[in-house]
Amino acid sequence: MLNYKEYLSYNKSMKINDEYIVDIEKVTNLGAGIAKVDGLVVFTENVCPQDKAKIKITKVNKSFANAQLVEIIEPSSHRVKPFCPMQKVCGACQLQFIDYEYQLKIKHQITEETIRTISGLDTPVLPTIASPETKNYRRKIQYPISQTKNSGRILAGYYKPKSHEIVNIKYCPIQPEICDKIIEFIREKAFDFGIQGFNEKKHSGDLRHVVIRNSALTNKNLVVLVVNATKAFDRLKDFATSIYDEFNEVSGVCINYNSKKTNVILGQKTECIIGEDFVNEQLIDKTFKIGANTFFQINPKSAENIFKYVKEYINNNYNEPLVLDAYAGITTFGICVSDVCKKVVSVEENKESCEMAREVVKENNIKNVEIHNMDAGKFFASEKRKFDAIILDPPRKGCTQESLDEAFRLSKKDIIYVSCNPATLARDLKYLSEKGCIVESIQPFDMFCHTYHIENVAIIHKPTIS
Repeated sequence: MLNYKEYLSYNKSMKINDEYIVDIEKVTNLGAGIAKVDGLVVFTENVCPQDKAKIKITKVNKSFANAQLVEIIEPSSHRVKPFCPMQKVCGACQLQFIDYEYQLKIKHQITEETIRTISGLDTPVLPTIASPETKNYRRKIQYPISQTKNSGRILAGYYKPKSHEIVNIKYCPIQPEICDKIIEFIREKAFDFGIQGFNEKKHSGDLRHVVIRNSALTNKNLVVLVVNATKAFDRLKDFATSIYDEFNEVSGVCINYNSKKTNVILGQKTECIIGEDFVNEQLIDKTFKIGANTFFQINPKSAENIFKYVKEYINNNYNEPLVLDAYAGITTFGICVSDVCKKVVSVEENKESCEMAREVVKENNIKNVEIHNMDAGKFFASEKRKFDAIILDPPRKGCTQESLDEAFRLSKKDIIYVSCNPATLARDLKYLSEKGCIVESIQPFDMFCHTYHIENVAIIHKPTIS
């Protein structure tokens, strides 16, 4: 190990474009491989633990360096050929060149190290539960759209890593095949209707994104055309109708209006042009309606594993409990666990999601779910009831300390924390542990196969007052 003076001297000697042969030790929570050159940490993408690789330095900082892969000298035994020919350029499936069983171990290791490093807790992290499907699992597709300058050809696909350059994807094996066919039809026929692709730099053109919501239950598809406009025009309506007429698998075509200079994909207003403005999906034995703006897990079969896990925990530890479902979206958790609860109280600030949840509750003939359309923090502060268990399912940024304080106050016994970000989960677990909570276990689930993203469920016990 270098002492500080040696380290500074070495760090100054490492330069951009220097090449080294290194052993890749592990993968970070952002998918980069970690190697060390005389004690200095070097991050490199597109490598697998146990690879011996030649790398080229691209950036040198005081405490670490970045590099790009030049070649694999000796491949890891876990390295495999990606099943998608676009894997290297697309950037959506960062780990697809690693065998799936080892991907699960990597996600377990990422969760374990992140929790321990940030929270200081030694909570058991259970083995990652695999996704029932590892191909064709992605049921929500969001493709940015652009147009070539000379030929006027429509481009649709994902952005190259760290850029806004679109990779024109005609086949994606992690989404249903029908989605590829719908996108290809849009690419070919847009010109016939005078529909132009979006120019991000000039903020001009018509079609910004295409969003498809595919149902694992019915294989029906809701197609959403996101346009740089504030109202529909005849050419656009005719184009939408042509998509609907072409595919029996399309249940409806909507137009979403987004004329703002923003990276947000969907605008606030959506209009259904033809057909239905939703698709049906099923989790456990409950049927849900998924609209253009509905938050719903992109991998329903893996999501079902999570809902079953939470439902089983509540059923095994409570008798007719009062449960709070916070950050509820369309109340998916609350609806799925409702038949093992005396009552579920759902809180969600998005009005459209609450309206959809009320429809779902009615259609599933559920009588014991109470839905509140308001900010979770404000609901917590105003609520007087105590809950046997609280389900927290916040966005990637995690919970505010105020929300955690109120969840702690309102919970009689347990907080079930569902997280899509190990770092913010670790931060929030540290805060709750400092209030006396005991984190019993953390269960990772593979929701996003072949990526570095991880879903976790943490079981947290509130301290018993003697």
